[in-house]
Amino acid sequence: MLKRLLENPTRLGAVCAMLAVTLFAVNDTTIKFLSGDYALHEVVLFRSSLGLLVASILIFPFAGGWRVLRTRRLGLHILRGLLVVVANMTFFLGLAVLPLADAVAIFFVSPLLITVFSVIFLRERVGPRRWGAVIVGFIGVLIMLRPGSDSFQTASILPVLAAGAYAGLHMMTRFIGKTESAATMTVYIQLTFIVVCLLMGLAVGDGRFGDQENASLAFLLRAWVWPAPGDWTLFMAIGFATGVGGFFISQAYRVAEAAVVAPFEYLALPLSVIAGYLIFDEVPDALSWLGITLILGAGLFIIWREAQVEGETLVDAPRTRR
Repeated sequence: MLKRLLENPTRLGAVCAMLAVTLFAVNDTTIKFLSGDYALHEVVLFRSSLGLLVASILIFPFAGGWRVLRTRRLGLHILRGLLVVVANMTFFLGLAVLPLADAVAIFFVSPLLITVFSVIFLRERVGPRRWGAVIVGFIGVLIMLRPGSDSFQTASILPVLAAGAYAGLHMMTRFIGKTESAATMTVYIQLTFIVVCLLMGLAVGDGRFGDQENASLAFLLRAWVWPAPGDWTLFMAIGFATGVGGFFISQAYRVAEAAVVAPFEYLALPLSVIAGYLIFDEVPDALSWLGITLILGAGLFIIWREAQVEGETLVDAPRTRR
């Protein structure tokens, strides 16, 4: 069974994506939990440093050791790393204000953008039924945003910005993944995070701009403090999640088409609803449920349509798109 999984790009990409999304849900929930006590760049620095350590122990030995640093595409790795830095930072800043499920649902314009970008930049073919599902998904995102209403929050724009950067990130993953391994892409992302967070810490880590009423700005500009003993477990959890999750998501988009992998990221929606309720006592309102339902339904339809096109769910690699 494992051999069949490894030999089938579509199935392998789907499994890697689901594992990555589960780990990222742990990461998002934990960072939201820590957002009231620590600076964002401090949290991300610990996360990325621990993530790099986890990857060096669990992944790199099976990928050629530190030879994964060898690349002829350093500039593209740095650009890709900066895209994921923007995606993560803006999303985490949104988490400091928005309910977990709302932030994740708004962010899920990204798989829709990935499907669109896969046509524009990668020349992958998507049929009219899946285009219809993409439109339905965008309607769900608009419902979550509620532009023009009293319920609209400026912070809700942050997950949208994150989504655009995230979509660009995965277009680059598909592009450079033809020559670069998932392990190589993972290590350069973590190194980019570490450099950016250190620079931010040097610039604002003393907390001189930290007196902010806005929760997102306070999260961004708060002074660095040494983690409390009881929080080290949480920092280790996000380090593990980002190290292993980053590898799995890079592997997913490296081996399978973006339009195939993207819908599996919708698993984050039910996970965020469950975590928001159990940990933060957050319950989406009626409009949020409608938006979440439309977004999730659009993703599930795309998965179903992919199975219809192929004739067998996640068995054969994509051959034609219609």
